[in-house]
Amino acid sequence: MDKVECVVIGAGVIGLAVARRLAQAGREVVVLEAAEGIGTVTSSRNSEVIHAGIYYPAGSLMARMCVSGKQALYHYCREHGIPHKNCGKLIVATTPNETEKLQSIRAHAEANGVLDMRTLPGEAARALEPALDCDAALLSPSTGIIDSHAYMLALRGDAEAAGAAFAFRTPLERGKAASGRIELDAGGDAPITLECRLLVNAAGLAAPAVARSIDGMPLELIPPAYLAKGNYFSCSAKAPFSHLIYPVPEPGGLGVHLTLDMAGQARFGPDVEWVDHIDYAVDPARGERFYPAIRRYWPALPDGALMPSYSGMRPKIVPPAVARQDFLIQGPRDHGVDGLINLFGIESPGLTSSLAIADHVGDLADA
Repeated sequence: MDKVECVVIGAGVIGLAVARRLAQAGREVVVLEAAEGIGTVTSSRNSEVIHAGIYYPAGSLMARMCVSGKQALYHYCREHGIPHKNCGKLIVATTPNETEKLQSIRAHAEANGVLDMRTLPGEAARALEPALDCDAALLSPSTGIIDSHAYMLALRGDAEAAGAAFAFRTPLERGKAASGRIELDAGGDAPITLECRLLVNAAGLAAPAVARSIDGMPLELIPPAYLAKGNYFSCSAKAPFSHLIYPVPEPGGLGVHLTLDMAGQARFGPDVEWVDHIDYAVDPARGERFYPAIRRYWPALPDGALMPSYSGMRPKIVPPAVARQDFLIQGPRDHGVDGLINLFGIESPGLTSSLAIADHVGDLADA
């Protein structure tokens, strides 16, 4: 049986950031990934937004790690030449009633440590974005976009430069925790058995299933897994915006928002579609409900301009009736299994928070 100090399950953006952090701390690291490459699931099916940290509950892991992770991510992008753009975001109110809500949104953001928000009257917002129709807006200067694939490649390069090894097409089949070590059986093209002192479960959508496969992990501490599909639509018309555009949040979500990719192409979404299995097909009919929502802030959206683009799955650990979830990061003090760290429910703002999450995992590993 091969022995290694650390094993990370999952080579999405979180697993890559964790592997980098542990390897650069001088630990021996092996990453096991069931897919054929890095970031093939949730990490490659999102909006690629660098979030500011506005909406998450005050004091939550999401809020704290988004705000600190955002600063670390911008610094990392500059240091490594990762394509990104600090384009800013406008949260737009289209009615006087929505305008009244902007101050509470700003106050909540400031409680989270987002101190650069600015309230703009409609005229000032339209001076920034002439095609916009709104009564007022909040400007979030620290929101941005990133080339997530370039970012993941850089994380992998850093991890490998520090000695980390990657095993692709190598799904974890089972594990057993005993006597301060964890034995792992992995399948795939070249099945292997490993023994490690530290196991980090960063399997994203599969994290609850991975935890259940570890003999010794208390089953009652493993959250259930739910799937919330997010559908995105691209736009055949040139969207005349340079900022991301978000409506005032509605019950159950942030509304239909406009984001931009690094080429300036607009896309709309994601919506929220609760599903019971993974299916990435986008139903064109879902786009019909996008039109009236978008036209509240962009009246000139042409008929027939929306086209199905792609979808992603949020790794939910709360049912649809629960409005919000937080990251759930469990160490040995939480579940009693020496050497095991579980990362559950790492949905948005997971990409923005990735370096902060990795630092937190590193601190738990050193505890």
